[in-house]
Order: sequence, then structure tokens, then C-alpha cells
Amino acid sequence: MMSRFSLTFHLDPKLNAPLYRQIYQRVKAAIMEGQLARGSRVPSVRALASELGVARATVENAYGLLTAEGFLQSRGQAGTVVSAPESLYAPAPSPVRESRARGPINPMLPSVSSLPFQLGLPALDAFPRAIWSRIVSRQIRHTAINDLGHPPLTGVESLRHSIARYLQLSRGFTCRPEQIFICAGYAPVLDLIIGSLLQPGDGVWLEDPGYPVTQAFFRAADAVPMAVNVDDEGMNVPQAVKEHPLARFAVVTPAHQSPTGVTMSLSRRMALLDWAARQQAWIIEDDYDSEFRYHGQPLPSLKSLDTQGRVIYAGTFSKVMFPALRCGYVVVPESLVEKLEVYSPLRICGTPPLVQSSIAEFIEQGHFYRHLKRMRQLYAERRGYLKQALTAAFGADVLQVTEQAGGIQLCARLNANLNDAAIARRAREQGLAVQALSDWQVLRRERGDALRPNGLLMGFPNITSPQEAQALAARLSAVVCVNQK
Repeated sequence: MMSRFSLTFHLDPKLNAPLYRQIYQRVKAAIMEGQLARGSRVPSVRALASELGVARATVENAYGLLTAEGFLQSRGQAGTVVSAPESLYAPAPSPVRESRARGPINPMLPSVSSLPFQLGLPALDAFPRAIWSRIVSRQIRHTAINDLGHPPLTGVESLRHSIARYLQLSRGFTCRPEQIFICAGYAPVLDLIIGSLLQPGDGVWLEDPGYPVTQAFFRAADAVPMAVNVDDEGMNVPQAVKEHPLARFAVVTPAHQSPTGVTMSLSRRMALLDWAARQQAWIIEDDYDSEFRYHGQPLPSLKSLDTQGRVIYAGTFSKVMFPALRCGYVVVPESLVEKLEVYSPLRICGTPPLVQSSIAEFIEQGHFYRHLKRMRQLYAERRGYLKQALTAAFGADVLQVTEQAGGIQLCARLNANLNDAAIARRAREQGLAVQALSDWQVLRRERGDALRPNGLLMGFPNITSPQEAQALAARLSAVVCVNQK
């Protein structure tokens, strides 16, 4: 019941009511109206926070208020259930409900399904599951008494050391393990950074178009999003300096800009670092898929050019291994270590120590590096399957695949007469997890505006053959044809 109910949530950061209050009011109204029956279980704090794209503390505050008023009751490991007395329920007629399929209200949020074209999903069939199973089994067999206690708040020491060595070898910069904080994915990384450093009203440069989850987190924290256009050199830093010189943060994806795939030029990188040093601002480098470059070696990170300690580096294992790990990390400058250590107890690392230790062993035994090498070759091949299939299925006047040096998603530009948002909605109804480029805008522009992006985003790592790519391209073509009529 609650999983279906939660899909109807609409949180609006522009309202005067805080987000936790909006959640509280929505759940309370659902209980009063009989949508949630007495004794029914509500989602966990983590599950609902993930689904809505908000911090866990936001949901905790809402649940705490509902519990204090007697609408909810915590039953420990059994979860939280509706506890309001029957007398509170307002009588309501039983309308005839339409039987229709309902999809997620926010397609930007991660999905538990593995639909064709799903973004952010690595090649699950190519992961060395047998090796991983042996490592996890060995970790379980060698569990010591001390491993059963409370885990370190900032992450397991062996993983922090392994990540530090990997970053030195692969990403071109040196850090101490103490600078690395393990988190349960990219969203908790943002939550940790924002909670530790951001003040309401702080300005933040956001790539436009850019990752919707990043936008949602900063808006929820009462930051001021400042849209910065993306061109062939990445974020337009000169524009940002001219229009928003006093911002306190900048969030960038310099290796493969998300979603366009362009690489930030060296001149732009240096200009960004210079601005941050002058303004004492912080740069958050989201290095989500830099390892997957099809030509040559992966580019050095922005962090490797940072001599003034202004770059906060965010990485994840979800894209390079598999999402179920729920494991990411953030590397902070020396000057911020103490501040994040003080804040960490409020945002406990949600990745189980068993998983962290297993990842560390996977890295130390060399499996991680071998897996990355295989995936670079495989992804270049599978991207080629999809590119060829789309080129064959669509005329150049309808859809054109943009050239990209790397990444695990493909961006295709559409004819200006086509509506990417309408096509993406219809594609999702047909079981294709296509996303519209215009849905990733920071500054919303209407159709007809020359700066409004118009295209489709598609994940390709799980397309295993040219035949599968051709079949999917044909399904997408049928959707586009309907939209053209």
C-alpha cells in the first residue's frame, strides 16, 4: 500500500512549508482519509528518502512528528506502522478505481528495475560474480569478534587505504586515508558535504543541463542554484564568473559532463580553480564514470590540478562495479577533515562493513583494475551496437548521436520539431527507460528557446548484441513516429 501511495508524493521546495513538513502533512492526510490502514507498514526512512531524493534527516523529522502525535509507531526491526485509532479515519465512499499501470512519478530517481536504456547501470552480466562471491565468503569466514561491534563512522580503514592507493595510481593525486569518508552512494556524499559546509542562501554553480539529483539536494538545503551553461568545453566558467562571482560552491563533472558527455577543457579547469582560490569557494568534482574512456587512458582528475585545496572529490563504486553495493566516497582537503569528522556521527555510514572490506580485498587483489580494463573495451563495443542501430533506424534529420570520448550513457539530439519530454514519457510507458535531455535543465526554458536542450539519454552497458540494439532502436522509432503524428 505505502509503496504505491509514496509514488504520489510531490515535494515542492518553493513552498513556505519545509520538506519534512510536506511529508508529515501528506502522510497524515493519507491516514485520515483511509489511504493508509491501521497496522499497515510504511517505508523505512532510508527507502522513502531515496525515493523522494531528500536527506534521511528530512524523513526522520516527519516520522518523528507523526510518531509523537500517535499516527505512527516504531516496532524496531519490524519497521514503522500506522497506529492511529480507527475513530480518526474519515468515512469515505469507495470509488471505482481505474485499473491502470502506474510508473514512478520521478523518472530521474534510481529505479529498482533494469529496463532497457536504464541510466547509471553498469554491465551486470559482465561483473565477475564468482570472484566476488569467494571474496565475500572469505570475509564472512574470517569475521572476528571486533567486527561485530559498531563500525567506524567514517568507513572501514582497509577500504580507505585501498581507495587512497587507487586514486594515486589512476586519478593522479595523493591523499591520506583520513581524508576519505565512505558513504552509501552519491546522494549520502552530497548529504555529508552539504550538512558539513553549506549555509542556507549559499550560491552554487550547477551545470545546465546537469544531474537532477544534485539539483534536488541543493534546493532542499535552501541553497541558491545558479545555472551555468555547458558548451563544447564543459561548464562555461567565464560566464559563471561574470554572472555569479560570489557563489560558494561549484559542482562539476569534468571527465564526462553529465549528461552531454563533453570533457572540460584544461583552460576551463584552470579558470575554475583560480576562481575557487580567489573566492575561497569549494568545488565538488563528481568523478562518476571517468574510468570509462574509449580512446587512450582516463584523463587526470580536476583534483590532481588543485594546489590550493579547494576541490572536494566524489567517487562511487556503483558505476564501476554494481549499484547494490550502495558504496561511494568523498575525498576532502586536509582543512576540512576535522569538520567532516565532527559532522559524521550525524550521518552514519550506511554501507555494511562486510561490503566495505570485500571491496578493499577486490581492489588489493587486482580484480578491480582488471575489471575496469575489460569494461572499457566492452562499453566501447556496446556503445557501437546502439549507435549503429540508432543511425540505421532514424534519419539524420530526426535523431543524431553525439560523439563522446567515454561514459556509460549515450546522448542523442532530436529535431527541433520533436518534443523530447513527450517522447521520453511515451517511451517509459512502453518499458524503455529513456530520459529527456530537457528534464535535466536547471533553468527551465520553454520549447522554441535556442538554449533549451532537446534530446534523449540512453544507457547502453546492458545491450549485449547488435540484434538486441536493433530491436530496441525499432521500439524507440515506433515511439518517435507516434510523437511525430
